[in-house]
Amino acid sequence: MRFTLTFLFLLTISCSNKNKQQQTTPSTNTTENYIALLDTIWQTEQRPITLRDSLMRIYGADSKEYNEQQAIYEKNHIINEQQVKDILDKHGWPTIEMIGERGNFTICNVIQHAKNDVRIKYLPMMKQAVIDKKLEPRFLVRAEDRIATELGNPQIYGGQMKYYPETKSFNVWPVYDPINIDKRRSEIGLEPIAEFLKNRFDFDWNLEEQIKRTAEFEKTLVRKQ
Repeated sequence: MRFTLTFLFLLTISCSNKNKQQQTTPSTNTTENYIALLDTIWQTEQRPITLRDSLMRIYGADSKEYNEQQAIYEKNHIINEQQVKDILDKHGWPTIEMIGERGNFTICNVIQHAKNDVRIKYLPMMKQAVIDKKLEPRFLVRAEDRIATELGNPQIYGGQMKYYPETKSFNVWPVYDPINIDKRRSEIGLEPIAEFLKNRFDFDWNLEEQIKRTAEFEKTLVRKQ
């Protein structure tokens, strides 16, 4: 009888330990799976964009070569966006330990490429992630600028460019108070706007030009009211 009780006790402990292992294993696998998944998303999201932009510089934004890569990107993005939304809806904003540094950037990148209602939906989550030190402020302000431009408002930090068909060239979407833009950017750890635009878009920032463009833009907004 004593032997039987001892055996049952040991069997119970063994089953308990096995259950604990089964409970922790999915968490580890989930982390590994998310890192792998987000790496795939990064590749399928960014490679067509990089190739598209290279072809644009060679053949122009209206070329067949450009449009072919744009179509590939748009097809991939539909899948990538849904996968990112599934992660966020299930976990909230993940930790770096769960998704890695590039995984964090990948999520922000896909949200940035989504429609405005998607960016607006996840903006509070991004703000909380910045407060919780899960996300760098530069990703948040990029989304805020994109939301502003999609709503037809001046952007705050100057990260958004627009292609203007009438001039067949890119220019900065009008910026609120361009004189003080570098002050706003420095407050959250961003480099000066001229440096950013040159490195990111090979675009030359001209303060006087942008002051005039903002003034004209604001007049247009007033007329619409």
